[in-house]
Amino acid sequence: MTEHRSAESRASHDEWSDTPEQRYADAPCGLLTTTPDGILTEVNDTFLRWTGYSRTSVIGTPFEQLLTVGSHVFYETRYLPVLRLAGEVRELSLTLRCAGGGTLPVLVNATTHLGPDGRPRLVRTAIFDSTQRHSLERELLVARRVAEASEARVRVLQDAGAAFGACDSEESVAAALVDCARQAFRATAAAVVLIEESGDMRLAAGDHPLLEALAGTVVRRPEADALSNGRAVTITSLQDATSRFPDVADALRATRLEALSVIPLIGGERSVGLLLCFYGRQRGFDDDVLALQAALALQAVQVFERVRLHAELENLALYDPLTGLANRKLLQHTLGAALVSAERKHTPMAVVFLDLDGFKAVNDGLGHLAGDAVLEQVADRLRAVVRGSDTVARFGGDEFVVVCEDINERDARQLADRIRLAVRRPLPGVAGSFAVTASVGIALHRPAAGAATTVADLLQAADSSMYVSKSAGKDGITVVTV
Repeated sequence: MTEHRSAESRASHDEWSDTPEQRYADAPCGLLTTTPDGILTEVNDTFLRWTGYSRTSVIGTPFEQLLTVGSHVFYETRYLPVLRLAGEVRELSLTLRCAGGGTLPVLVNATTHLGPDGRPRLVRTAIFDSTQRHSLERELLVARRVAEASEARVRVLQDAGAAFGACDSEESVAAALVDCARQAFRATAAAVVLIEESGDMRLAAGDHPLLEALAGTVVRRPEADALSNGRAVTITSLQDATSRFPDVADALRATRLEALSVIPLIGGERSVGLLLCFYGRQRGFDDDVLALQAALALQAVQVFERVRLHAELENLALYDPLTGLANRKLLQHTLGAALVSAERKHTPMAVVFLDLDGFKAVNDGLGHLAGDAVLEQVADRLRAVVRGSDTVARFGGDEFVVVCEDINERDARQLADRIRLAVRRPLPGVAGSFAVTASVGIALHRPAAGAATTVADLLQAADSSMYVSKSAGKDGITVVTV
């Protein structure tokens, strides 16, 4: 019965495991592969979900046939010439025809990949849904028309656009927004508060003079009203504050302020945060001021979303592009988390380090393409023999690491032996005449009170054990306890 439940648990884990294939299929953008002539050879599930096409209906179809008439012209006159000359296209705006008759505005990034002969082999393309961006841009145009009566207000938006263009993090966007708002609205102070995934709010940039005065109190705040209503909330004077937000009025008096405005930063259905401006004197907020604040907020939201999307795409870059295994960056993170978990639960863990014997001969004799094929096959074999809870990483070159949580020495040896036997099998069609084996080192860690073991300690111990195996004749296993 226990073994049956254990098998069900492993099956459930495998079903929900975060594989490279799943990450590709469910990436937050459409991913395509085409021939150099633009024939679609591969698409991910996100692209199909956005456009409504079936996989069979688009594979083998020229990408340009999925474009609207206007975008088809732009594709021929702009996209293709740039791609052919520069080898890549970045943030090009196109419109796709969807299966149901609708359209989808997108931003396109594409890169040409060359074959061994230096000629284009394929084109990989990332497509981002820009529907929300188009909507925000339309709203921004409306706001700008309102502000055109004042040259100074238009200049505010232009200066903000230039400032936002240099931003590459949420903090830098928030700081630029604070500077623009303080100057444009002649505010005594300004602040940007961002909403975390957890729902908590944090001060990202600027000064919030009321924070200390309101600390520890549970009062009705204009920030809550702005977020719940999705509209700016303004306090024009101390009298206005006293009638609507009495506790906030006391805080304003304590900080020698008289007015404030709270502008929600809203992207689609999600609130990004708030822009707060504080004023030392009472003031009114006419339609032009409110329109300019809204336009500035919309500009900022677009940049916040671009920065966050870039961060999400960087997060995808945690895997080795050749083997699909975790790369060294993700290995360090995973091993650190496993070490913390082992210390907290007082359970043993192991780091298995292997180096391929005979790999250099394959590279020297057959070339790097054959060497790459060997690494891909070894990666597949490692995935097949480790436990579902283990993390397999390519450490570099022909070295691999397996992180094993909650494992004793006997099971670690058995796992290492499965790895050794899997690697030594012939490599037909790749390097059949070459013998490739694995020298394996195991660093077994049993948490003990007062002992401080680091990620570097475990990797060094496993690496040293592997070299002991290699020195002893290769294709062997050495275990050390850390």
